[in-house]
Amino acid sequence: MLAVHAHPDDETLATGALLATWAAAGLPVTVVTATRGERGEVIPPALAHLEGDGPALAVHRAGELAGALAALGVSDHAYLDELGGGGTYEDSGMVWLGTARAGAGADVPAGAFVAVPLDEAAGRLAGLLRARRPRLVVTYDPEGGYGHPDHVRAHEVTMRAVELAAGDGWEPAVWWRRTGRTALAAGYRALRGDAVRAALGAAYDELTPPEPPFPAVAVDDDAVEVLVDAAPVRDRVLAALRAHATQVQAVRAVPGEPALLGCYALSDGVLQPLLPAEGYVQVRGPRLPDSAPTRRLP
Repeated sequence: MLAVHAHPDDETLATGALLATWAAAGLPVTVVTATRGERGEVIPPALAHLEGDGPALAVHRAGELAGALAALGVSDHAYLDELGGGGTYEDSGMVWLGTARAGAGADVPAGAFVAVPLDEAAGRLAGLLRARRPRLVVTYDPEGGYGHPDHVRAHEVTMRAVELAAGDGWEPAVWWRRTGRTALAAGYRALRGDAVRAALGAAYDELTPPEPPFPAVAVDDDAVEVLVDAAPVRDRVLAALRAHATQVQAVRAVPGEPALLGCYALSDGVLQPLLPAEGYVQVRGPRLPDSAPTRRLP
């Protein structure tokens, strides 16, 4: 399989269980990252000097990504801008437009990923797709999960790259990440419960439980076609989350709570659930064989 993501940490936050599950099954896994997250916020005070220093933060986050991929068992990684042609694709940045909804800011840099011509970026990715010929390609939905412009662009680039590369007897399945609203609502409720409070201890009072509305990744339950059981790879995913220390905090396993496996928070201090399963919808290509390490819903 080949997964396309916007920034370091997205591979774990969005598809960590899928990546770890396929890697544990001995199947080839490739991750492509579009940018180095140069414009990200920084959580630990000891690393605060990195915020606003794009080149320094890019180097640091590249190291975090390497650690996260190792935790997930993934050894094949590429930055999209290194796939020929020269140039650097930079983090485009974002602004919050409301609860769980992001959009483009007014200060998009000249080298931003969103400013790269679609066919230029897609052509680079198409070359890797032809070389790897994965059975499965994974990325975000058209809204990028929650509207971040780099996530939206990663979706557009991925879909165009598959169009450019398909042929010669190769046609991959394409999945978008989705989450059923019922599971997400249960996870949100569980974040207010005793099990999460016990796991976090005093840190719980410094964080905020999430409130609806849900992000765009959440859909009606019957729109989710494939579920990946996260329980067998929970510890791998938690370790990968911890590797992204500039971006992710309060990473804990939460035993004894059926609605979630763990919790974490990003720089906004809002708790998020590590749900028992990752959901996906197939939008293109042949159905994978039933022996693939995922569960397709009837």
